[in-house]
Amino acid sequence: MNLDVLIIGGWVVDGTGAPPYRADVGIADGRIAVVGPLRPSATESPSGEPGPGPEGESHAATVIDATGRYVLPGLVDCHAHGDAVVLDPEIQLAALRQGVTTFVLGQDGLSYAPTTTKAGFDYASRYFAAVNGGHPGVDGPVAVAELLDGYDHATAVNTAYLLPHGTIRFDVMGAAERAPDAAELRAMRERVERGLSEGAAGLSSGLEYAPGRYADTAELAHLCEPLGGLPYVTHMRGYGATAPAGMAEAVEIGIRSGAPVHVSHYHGPARTLLPLLDDARRRDVDLSFDTYPYLRSSTILAMVLLPSWVPAADPDRAVAALRAEPERLARDWAGFADVWGRITLSHAPGFEWAEGVTLPDAAGRHGMEPAEFARTLLIETRLEAGCVAARPDEGPEGEASIRAILRDPGHTGGSDGIYVGGHPHPRGFGAFARYLGRHVRELGDLTWEQAAVHLASHPARRFRLPDRGLLRRGQVADVIVVDPLRVADTATYENPRSLAVGIDDVLVSGVPVLAGGRLTGATPGRALRPAS
Repeated sequence: MNLDVLIIGGWVVDGTGAPPYRADVGIADGRIAVVGPLRPSATESPSGEPGPGPEGESHAATVIDATGRYVLPGLVDCHAHGDAVVLDPEIQLAALRQGVTTFVLGQDGLSYAPTTTKAGFDYASRYFAAVNGGHPGVDGPVAVAELLDGYDHATAVNTAYLLPHGTIRFDVMGAAERAPDAAELRAMRERVERGLSEGAAGLSSGLEYAPGRYADTAELAHLCEPLGGLPYVTHMRGYGATAPAGMAEAVEIGIRSGAPVHVSHYHGPARTLLPLLDDARRRDVDLSFDTYPYLRSSTILAMVLLPSWVPAADPDRAVAALRAEPERLARDWAGFADVWGRITLSHAPGFEWAEGVTLPDAAGRHGMEPAEFARTLLIETRLEAGCVAARPDEGPEGEASIRAILRDPGHTGGSDGIYVGGHPHPRGFGAFARYLGRHVRELGDLTWEQAAVHLASHPARRFRLPDRGLLRRGQVADVIVVDPLRVADTATYENPRSLAVGIDDVLVSGVPVLAGGRLTGATPGRALRPAS
C-alpha cells in the first residue's frame, strides 16, 4: 500500500463516540485511506529498526510514530475572531498547538463581507478593530466569495464563514436606530441569499453591539429564513442574569424561521442556563451552543461602558457626544466603582503602556480618576480600545457552572479568541488545550471520546463542513496527534500568548502543518463551503 502519511502505534479516537482503540491511520491524496493495522516498510521505520516482512507492508513518504498518543480528528473552533489574523503564521501556530484545524469566522454579526459600499466596509473594520483587526489583503467592499478565496490555500488552518448581520444592516441602513422599511429589508435579504450561494456557513448576529442591537425579532427571523438548515449563530441580547430574555428571543427566531439556533459563548450560572436549553428542546428547536472554559470575558471597551444614548454605530457622533456631555456620562457611571476594578485593558492604540494593566491602575499612572481616564481612552482611540473583564461569578460557583454546561450534549468548543492588542485574553491561545488537559484528563468532565464529539464531529455536522470531523476512510485527513498525559494550556492572564503543549503533530487535508511542535510552512487550509 502506497501512502503519503502513515500514523502508527496510536490510539484512535474517531469522533463517533466510540472508545479509543489501537490502530494505524494511512493517508493518501489528502484523505484517510485506511484505519487499521498497518506496518511501515523497513525504509520508513521511524525507529530505524528493520521492518516487518512483506506481509502487511506499506510505504509512506512520512511516518509519524504515535505510540502512547491519541489520534483525533482536527478540532473546530466554532467561535474565533481570526478573520484577519488567520493569515498570520503566529496565530496559525497558536491554533495548531491546541489541535484546532478549522476556524469559524464572521462572528458576532460583524466582519468584512458582504459589503458593497466603502462606508459599510469601513464601519465593520473600524468598529470591530479591537476584535478582528485590519485585514491585510482587503481594503474596500468585498463579497463573501472574494473573502473566502483569499483564505483558500493561504493559511495552514481551514476557515468557514458566517454572514454577519450587523455588517449587512449597516451596509444597507447605515447607523439607523430603527426597523428597516420594506426596501431595506428586501436588500438585506438579497445579501443573505447571495452570501449563502457564495459559500457562507450560516448567519451571525451581535445583539449587544451596534447596529445589531437595533434589530428586532421579526427582522432577524426574516433574514434567517433562507438558511436552509444552516445555523443562526447569535451573540444574544443578554447573558448571565439576563440570559432568559436573550434565549427567548433566539428560540423565537428559530421557530419563526425554521433555522437551527447556535448560541455563542454561552456563559452564566448553570442553574439558570441549563433549564433554558431544555425548554428550547421541548419546543423542538434544534439548539446548540459554544463555550470557552474561562470566567473572564473580552470585548471592545465601548460595549462594556457606553450608555445607550451614545450613538456607538457612528464613531464620529459618539466621540462628539463623549466630548460634549461629560457630566451626563459621569452620572451614568456613578455606580461603576466595582466595574472599573474588573477591567484590564487588552488593546489601547496610543496608550500601549496601559495594555495588561487594570483600568484603575492605568488611570492612576495617567493622573486621572477611572471614569475620566475611561472617557479619555474612548475618545482618543475613537472607540477602538479593547478589554478583558472579570465577571461577577468568578470563583468556585462559576467554575462549577462551566463544568456543568460543557457536559450538555449541545455543547461545542469556541475560544472566542481575540488576538488583537498587546495583552489579549489567553483563551485564543489555550482554550482547546484547556478543554483536553483540564476538563478531560484532570477533572473528567468529558471522556476522550466525548471530547472528540464535542470539539470535532458535532461542530463539523453543525456547520456542514464537508467530510470532516471523523477519522473514517474517505474523510478529509484533518488529523491531530495528542499526548494525553502532557496536553495543557500554558497561556495565562499575565502571559496570554504562551503556546499550548502536548500536540506536536497536525495534518490538514493530509498535509503535515505542524511537526515536532513547529510549523512546516505548508498552507493547505481550505475555505470550507457547506456541503449541500
